[in-house]
Amino acid sequence: MKLIVAITGASGALYAQRVLQVLSEEPSVEHLALIISEQGRMLLNHELGINVSIRRPNLSALGIQSPKVQAYHPEDLAAPPASGSAGYHGMAIVPCSTNTLAKVAIGLADDLIARAAQVMLKERKPLILVTRETPLSLVTLRNMVAVTEAGATIVDANPGFYHQPQNILDLVDFIVQRVCDHLKITVHLVPRWEGRERPS
Repeated sequence: MKLIVAITGASGALYAQRVLQVLSEEPSVEHLALIISEQGRMLLNHELGINVSIRRPNLSALGIQSPKVQAYHPEDLAAPPASGSAGYHGMAIVPCSTNTLAKVAIGLADDLIARAAQVMLKERKPLILVTRETPLSLVTLRNMVAVTEAGATIVDANPGFYHQPQNILDLVDFIVQRVCDHLKITVHLVPRWEGRERPS
C-alpha cells in the first residue's frame, strides 16, 4: 500500500507526528509520501520544538526511522503524488488547516498538497482531512460539506472519552486510529467501543 501524509498549519502537530509513526511501522504500508507545507514546518517547530526542512526533513527528529518514508517539497508539482498514475491508495492531511480545506473544496491545486488531494478525489481514493478548528464559521462548514460531497472524509480532531484516556497520547491515538480506519488500515491503539452491559 502506498499512502500520502501532508502536514499543514492548523494546530495539532502531535497528531501528524503520531500518524507518521504508526503508518511508517505498519507492515502493509510499503511507501509513505510526506509533504510538509511551510506553515506545517512552523507548526512542528512551535508545538513540538522540532526544526525540520520541508525539502529534506530530519525524520529521526519526528521519531521515524523507517526508510519507506519519502519527503517531497510542497512546490514540486512534478513529484509522484501529483499524478493518479503513481498509484497511491489514500491520503491524510494531518492537521488540515481551513485554508487547505478551502483549496480542496474549490479544486484549487496550486501546490503539491492541494494537487495530491485533487488526485485522490478524481481517482476515488480515500482522502482524510483532519481538521482542528473551533468554533466553525459558516464558510468552513460549507467547505466541509463540499469536500464530503466530493468524496473526502472529515475526521475532526475531536477525541472521545469512552475509552477512559489516561494521558494526552491516549487522546491523540483515538484520532489516529480513526484516520487509519478510513485509510482501510486496522490498528489497535486504543480500546474500541464494544457496548456496555445493561444493569440487571
